Amino acid sequence: MPVIAYVLLWFPLASETFIFREVVQLLRLGLSIRVYTLYGKALKGCSREMQAFPGPVRRMGVQAFFRLWGAFFRALRHDPGTVLQLMREGFFRRMRNLESLGENLWCFLAGFLLAEQCRADGITLIHAAWANGPATAAWVASRLTGIPFAFTGRAGDIYPQDGILREKSRDALFIRTNNQANVRWLQSFCEPDQRHKVRHIYNCLTFSQSGKCRLSMQKPYRLLAVGRFARTKGFPELLTALARLQRERVPVRLTLVGDGHWRRKLTALRKRLRLTEVVDMPGFVPHDQLRGFMQNHDVLIVPSVVHRNGDRDGIPNVIMEALSHCMPVVATDVCGISEVIRDGETGLLVPQRDPRALALAVRRILEDKEQARRMAEAGYALVQQMFDARTNITALRDLYASQMLRQQAEQAGATVKPARMGAVPAAEESP
Repeated sequence: MPVIAYVLLWFPLASETFIFREVVQLLRLGLSIRVYTLYGKALKGCSREMQAFPGPVRRMGVQAFFRLWGAFFRALRHDPGTVLQLMREGFFRRMRNLESLGENLWCFLAGFLLAEQCRADGITLIHAAWANGPATAAWVASRLTGIPFAFTGRAGDIYPQDGILREKSRDALFIRTNNQANVRWLQSFCEPDQRHKVRHIYNCLTFSQSGKCRLSMQKPYRLLAVGRFARTKGFPELLTALARLQRERVPVRLTLVGDGHWRRKLTALRKRLRLTEVVDMPGFVPHDQLRGFMQNHDVLIVPSVVHRNGDRDGIPNVIMEALSHCMPVVATDVCGISEVIRDGETGLLVPQRDPRALALAVRRILEDKEQARRMAEAGYALVQQMFDARTNITALRDLYASQMLRQQAEQAGATVKPARMGAVPAAEESP
């Protein structure tokens, strides 16, 4: 079995419970994993389980600044041709925004230190959990060491693509994605004879135990929305839909769980729409406390949108978490969401950026409690099958093992080909 480096910006991170669960479950299957973070610690909001993760974790961050430059100059002295080629291919590329540019430059440089660490730790496969900065570092480390690398493309890390996604896709041993909607998009960055390397494996359910939501459907109805306060979450449209429901005298309350750059904007919009009394914004809630919110609310609303630059969600994990509690879901038809929310079967699906359609779907689900229950139970059965931890984590482990075996077989074949053609092996050449 391979010794795998998991490369991320932070680990553990409160908003990336699905990655934490993936690492823990792979370790339980006996896989040898070392985690490398390109930034420092970010344990705020992490559950107790996440904070107690025993490691091993190698962290970089600003305190590694001089070590990164030291690794860069050592690589430049040892193999200037490879370093200069890497800089031509990956350092001066245009990125989608300044934040992405800064992340890529840091991760590019971090790749030189990562290469030294992976070599010292006996790593046989470098895997980046995201296709943007982490994959850049993994790509650099792989080119310097010859250790194969792979990456997972999920959502905002591939929409819109960064400036070197094509190069990273070209050199990756394989590319994993966690929803079917991403497969063709990622294949478009591969050469025609390499498109088979894009492999689809769903995430695993993040709650180890589930408990059904109350589904009381008693007035006032309690709606729940969870996510980062960011441009892809569609929370302004949700507040607009809620204002419409208020005008129609539908007795609803909304709990909007989360935090982020858009907090001030959403707070101002709540006030402007006169929703302060019916919209509660408790802030970020640790994952191990989210279950209580799901058990005490009637419907989850997921109003995701595609930003004008292409940024979007994949399948928000909160959907699977809600369905694992038999909680009815109303969501927008964005990216891979329709793979889980099948309209009228496992939930209600509406067009994005359409507050009127969102409000109508909420009314529909509140007015027919039995249909809501049936859809929630069908959604529960679906996610138990699609996101089964044992099935998906075994598939991921087998993907790592099979791809490494294929790589080794190809390398062995390349080694023996000259001898079969009549060439003299280097070890047998006369002085």
